[in-house]
Amino acid sequence: MKNPETSTASSWHWDNMDPLWWAVVFWMDCVGWGQAPPVLLGPGHFGRAQRRLCGQLLDFTANHGRDRRIWSAALCQRRDLYVYLPPGYDPSKKYPLAIYLHGAAQDENFFLQAQVDRLDQAIASGQLPPIIIAAPDGSLRGRATIYKPATFFANSRAGQFEDYVMQDVWDFLHANFSIRPDRDGHALIGVSMGGSAAYTLAIKHRERIKAVMGIHPPLNLRWADSRGRYRVPFDPDDWGMRESLRGWEALGRRRFFTLRFHDLFGPTFGHGRQAMARISAINPLEMLDTHDVRPGEFDFFVAYGGRDEFNITAQVDSFLWRARERGLEVGVAFDPHGRHDLATGLRLWPETLRWAAQHTPATP
Repeated sequence: MKNPETSTASSWHWDNMDPLWWAVVFWMDCVGWGQAPPVLLGPGHFGRAQRRLCGQLLDFTANHGRDRRIWSAALCQRRDLYVYLPPGYDPSKKYPLAIYLHGAAQDENFFLQAQVDRLDQAIASGQLPPIIIAAPDGSLRGRATIYKPATFFANSRAGQFEDYVMQDVWDFLHANFSIRPDRDGHALIGVSMGGSAAYTLAIKHRERIKAVMGIHPPLNLRWADSRGRYRVPFDPDDWGMRESLRGWEALGRRRFFTLRFHDLFGPTFGHGRQAMARISAINPLEMLDTHDVRPGEFDFFVAYGGRDEFNITAQVDSFLWRARERGLEVGVAFDPHGRHDLATGLRLWPETLRWAAQHTPATP
């Protein structure tokens, strides 16, 4: 099993938490596209998951009795990775590739716990063309935790997580599996934090990626209205950009608990105006302009809810407004009553799946 000091753990590590986080975890189960509850994933769990699938799930982790992790030169450590192969995988054919990026306070286990079954069923039933799906661990400490929960899969003071995904994971996949070489056959899929990262990495690596899907994605990390308020709806006639990271300001609330900006951004980007400059460099909305994204260059899709606890609604609405100003087409699935949770994701799943099927090329 994994070394808890240096690698991904197969369960959440309660002993590393401040006592306050013991209570917060009951709230944080809604972070991401339905954050799965903390569970221990042992060898038996992987076997049971594998038997449910029509395709094949390959284990490059230390979650199931042996350490099979891949080496990341960017992070100077071994990292976990799951790879899904579709039913009837044939190495003589070339398959589309999707890299799945998990949300904050999650790791690669979320793909095994909550995502791979649905994707496998869609492929087996013919709703989605055969595709290879990779799910790397992008957690800060190599394990799911709500203490320092987010890397945004970015190169930052916390580590070279962009290089880890787009060099180490990318090269490993192309060296070991039969993948289409063209960008039309490559997609990034992300949930919550991972949805923001999917847009950022695709735009930065536009020569490799064509399709981008974000579920509950924070697409304008500097969202604020003209008076600097975050917890307000998007108004095209009254909005601006956050100029500094006020750490104790509330990012979102649920029941009796509050997630603050420093909890999510501080460990990775720091604080104050310098932190905001770093965040600006990976902010999807701003990148539409700084990277001069052109109409037809990407296949963009977003699924989100109108009552998101973290006001992702305003972030996405402002992104869509700017995208329309640039003449960019973005596929949208929207639930006006939806929140930042699994139930909303499931309601949006049929529309998400239809869009994905239309934008996934067939295997030659």
